[in-house]
Amino acid sequence: MKKSAVILSAALAAISIAPLAACDNKITATGYDIDVTYNADSGVLEGTETVDYYNNSDDVLTCIKFNLYGNAYRQDAIYKPVSETYRSKAYYDSDSYGSMAVTSVTGCSGWEICGEDQNILAVTLEDGLESGSAATITIEYTLTLAKVEHRTGICNSSVNLGNFYPIACAYSNGEFMECVYYSDGDPFVSDCANYDVTIDMPAGYTCAASGSNTYDKTSGGRRVCSYSLQNARDFAMVISNKFSVISQTVDGVEVYYYYYDDSDAKAKLEVAAQSLAYFSECFGGYVYPTLSVVQTGFVIGGMEYPALTMINDDLTGEDAYITIVHENAHQWWYAMVGSDQINEAWQDEGLAEYSTALFFENCGDYSVTLAGLINSATEAYRAYYTVYNQIFGDADTTMSRSLAEFVSDYEYVNIAYNKSMIMFDTLRKSIGDDRFFEGLRAYYAKCIYTTASPDDLFCCFVNTGVDLDSFFDSFINGKIVI
Repeated sequence: MKKSAVILSAALAAISIAPLAACDNKITATGYDIDVTYNADSGVLEGTETVDYYNNSDDVLTCIKFNLYGNAYRQDAIYKPVSETYRSKAYYDSDSYGSMAVTSVTGCSGWEICGEDQNILAVTLEDGLESGSAATITIEYTLTLAKVEHRTGICNSSVNLGNFYPIACAYSNGEFMECVYYSDGDPFVSDCANYDVTIDMPAGYTCAASGSNTYDKTSGGRRVCSYSLQNARDFAMVISNKFSVISQTVDGVEVYYYYYDDSDAKAKLEVAAQSLAYFSECFGGYVYPTLSVVQTGFVIGGMEYPALTMINDDLTGEDAYITIVHENAHQWWYAMVGSDQINEAWQDEGLAEYSTALFFENCGDYSVTLAGLINSATEAYRAYYTVYNQIFGDADTTMSRSLAEFVSDYEYVNIAYNKSMIMFDTLRKSIGDDRFFEGLRAYYAKCIYTTASPDDLFCCFVNTGVDLDSFFDSFINGKIVI
């Protein structure tokens, strides 16, 4: 997610997952078959999803847990999805609330809504699910959308459907990872899966979606569209009755730009296409058949999902170009190569920021430069350090920490974005371009479709033949002075 343009102005103003396959009624990856119907009058999404959950752990599972991100928009939610800094801007029509209500679950012996903030659906299995086996669970739910320009909500000109369905919690080290909706950062961790998604919406609407369109029919005042996407960490859509769309093919990938108010649309599409081509060449090939860049209501810069990025409709010129490139970089550092965004936010945000700087260093005729972006990040970080030392006496500059530990959006941006970006630039200067890009390409190749740890990243650079233990330690643990 791109926050820095908004925050800084205020502050300074290869393991491949195989697709589902029929073989003795067994599957080799989790699959989601989701059908939703959107009622524009009520702002409600009615959904049914059938999940073929594949147990790829070594444990026998007696339950499966699902994150209910839509429940964070409740009036009584403990964790608010939008911070107080942005609340008045996000909720453009006064306070508005939503919810995700599960109405039935079949294919199990019982279920309950639980978690720290009613954020978890726990499904009890009648029999234990053995390693390498699958269970089929069908969930019926209702997503009531708030009027909010955020990941999930009704915007002025569009409807954002990020995190619109119950999604299985990532499973690691013997437990499911329950994600509460922190307002700082992107509080989502999930495993790759295969998706078939169908949306029924009013006939005048157009849908931008994560996957390839497999069906599109309008009848009786309704439009039904279906999409398919494999090996994806999640799936998102944006719908609107105002969209225009243009597209360009890049190395077999269809790049779309959906917009409703943009005199610079062709230039936006061009920067999206250029960045996809550059990152594919620099890091490794883009694996999805489409990439949709979508102008929409969004309170901060933008938001990434596999094969789809949301771009704030207020952005113009260089701010828009930077945000598009940053969100496209997340296709590599989040969508294809995952990480723990809750406890190691710097890992994908810092790489996306530095990848953005690399693009402007090497591509196109833009006034944005790598040196300019690094200098801005350094000045902002030093200002943060000075301010927080004055307020708290000792600024916390550690990078490896939970989103819950950041005291403000300002601190989060300076640690997860700026300091991490500075770290990667310093690393490149220290080990040289050959080893730096060799390390990034190895990280992509070895960790694609997985949730990579910081050590996975570090080892890819160390394996180029350099000793970097003290280097990473000095940044991550806050010892270095910038």
